[in-house]
Parts: sequence; structure tokens; C-alpha cells
Amino acid sequence: MKSIEIGDKLPNFILEDQNGNAFNIENELGKSMVIYFYPKDDTPGCTKEACKFRDDFESFSDLGAIVIGISADSAASHKKFEEKYNLPFILLADIDNKVRKLFAVPKSMFFLPGRVTYVIDKKGIVRYIFNSQFGAEKHIENSLKKLKEL
Repeated sequence: MKSIEIGDKLPNFILEDQNGNAFNIENELGKSMVIYFYPKDDTPGCTKEACKFRDDFESFSDLGAIVIGISADSAASHKKFEEKYNLPFILLADIDNKVRKLFAVPKSMFFLPGRVTYVIDKKGIVRYIFNSQFGAEKHIENSLKKLKEL
């Protein structure tokens, strides 16, 4: 499957959020978005990344952007993760990795689910991609920088 690249249109998908509701990405068009794929709830690198998104959430909101985290964890796992760390953004359960495959998010180190962040403009066009398993906080810094340029 072809990977999503800069300039591509955001693919349509519907996943369950941490509250058990169907989340349709089409309903978010017209807003800038940061969609980040991460390996697993409540693991050291993923917690660090989620908490950095939390700590900088107001900056994303001020830029009119929504933040969406996606992993293969269940909605119940996401709810616990959200409550434990007071996460103010959307977490989506991609249990069968269908959206990860739709984006063709690569694995890292041959077996770990990849950590990739996409910045999407208001028209649903991918404007930035950052792929790095390590340096989780760079995903947030780079996303904010790109959003400010849009």
C-alpha cells in the first residue's frame, strides 16, 4: 500500500474514540489537525509524547488545530490513559490497525509500531510528516512550527 505523502489528501476513516463514540475524520475537515500514531498507551515514550501534547495543547488550540492520537489500544485502554494523565485531546482505537495500514505507517526497528505525526491543513491536505521512534517530544515541537507556517 502506498504511504501518505506531503500534498496527499487525508484518507477518510471512522474509529472509536476513548469515550466509545464513533469518530469520523470527515467531520473535522475545515480545521487544522495533528494526527499522531504511537505504539502503545502508558509506555514511557508514548506517555512522554502524550504529556507533551497535553502540556502544549493550548498552543495547538490557539492555532485552531485539533490533536488526535491513534494506536492499536482499545477505547477502554485509551480512557484509562486519558484519565491517568489528564489528556485533553482525542484518542482513537485502531484495534485492527486498519488506519495505520491506510496511512502505511512503517514499523520501526522491524517490529515496533511506528511513531509518525502528520500535520493536516483545513482543506484536508497533508502538509508535514515526521517519523521518529525516538525523540518523542520533537513530534510536538515540529508540528507546532509547521502549523504556525500554514
